[in-house]
Amino acid sequence: MKIITISREFGSGGRELGKRLADILGYAYYDREIITAIAENKKLNENYIEKILEKGSLKGYPLKFGRTFSSSYSITQQNMTQILVEQQKIIKEIAVRENCIIVGRSANVILKEHNPLNLFVYADMESKIIRCYKYAAEKENRSE
Repeated sequence: MKIITISREFGSGGRELGKRLADILGYAYYDREIITAIAENKKLNENYIEKILEKGSLKGYPLKFGRTFSSSYSITQQNMTQILVEQQKIIKEIAVRENCIIVGRSANVILKEHNPLNLFVYADMESKIIRCYKYAAEKENRSE
């Protein structure tokens, strides 16, 4: 299969580039669809999964010390590990199933053995700010 991975800076237009390339090449396009698949497979909330994957940490979840770590941390840490394993599994399944473009999700690392074409999209700060304002939700609190 032919695989293109796109890593990007926030606001650089990497998602738009990926979608346009997928349309032109006739490839399947994956971005948020991976989060949806993880949520369905693990029976977890999409927002929870997105927070874990995007932040890469468990900020906002209290860690308590005493004789042992709190059980809520252990469960959350276990969920995080399961989510990352599931993400890797889904990305590998996609790669052997069809020609595809995968945006983000560390696909460039996960699929290294498949020798994908890896693209990195970046832009100058002014262009990123303009793009973020252009695509921001109407009620979103915005500032430079």
